[in-house]
Amino acid sequence: MPEKTAKDKSEQFALRIINLYKYLTNTKQEFVISKQILRSGTSIGANLAESAYAITKNDFLSKIYIALKECAETTYWLKLLKNSKYITEKDFTSINSDCCELLKILNKTTKTIKSQLS
Repeated sequence: MPEKTAKDKSEQFALRIINLYKYLTNTKQEFVISKQILRSGTSIGANLAESAYAITKNDFLSKIYIALKECAETTYWLKLLKNSKYITEKDFTSINSDCCELLKILNKTTKTIKSQLS
């Protein structure tokens, strides 16, 4: 089976975030942080989708940077959810590990593109 791309991973991650949002709003009655994490967690893949149609390398880099920043923001909300006991340590570890994997991929991509532009 071929290795999943960042686009595929971000799509799968977005689905996990959507399910987390449903859990937080339906079960935990949490409506503020859940909305924030829904926005940042699904925005990663949306920006990667946009980057596929970038006009220039700088435009591409810009979209990847936005995805990277959204990913970093998502880790913040996940930590907050764990520390406030809205999600368990086990749930946090699982979804945060996916988020960190995306963060590493996006970080490496930005470095590679920046070096190509130099």
